[in-house]
Amino acid sequence: MAATILVKPNARAHARRMFGGASTEDWIARYERGHQHPVNRFCHVVGIPMIALSLLLALAALAIGGLWPVVVALFVLGWIFQFVGHAFEGKPPEFFKDWRFLLIGLRWWSRKVMGRV
Repeated sequence: MAATILVKPNARAHARRMFGGASTEDWIARYERGHQHPVNRFCHVVGIPMIALSLLLALAALAIGGLWPVVVALFVLGWIFQFVGHAFEGKPPEFFKDWRFLLIGLRWWSRKVMGRV
């Protein structure tokens, strides 16, 4: 039995306002244009999940102190991959221009690994 997630209509409107009225697809398309080099794409496919996992593990590390070295290593290595990729791309990360791209990277990654980008 599938669960249904209800989203209040005004929550969607708030999200659209937060993203300047552009759809998620518009943001992902803009993100995609700044990530054309194959090495940059590879670095992002590896680095983005490392950063995301580090953030999730940081929550667990609050209760399990021994996880902090893993959290820090994943976070730092993930960002190293991001910046190495952008060195190959020859462009700064998109979030230098607009912080909201920090929220788009994980969506781009999920679509990339599912073959939708």
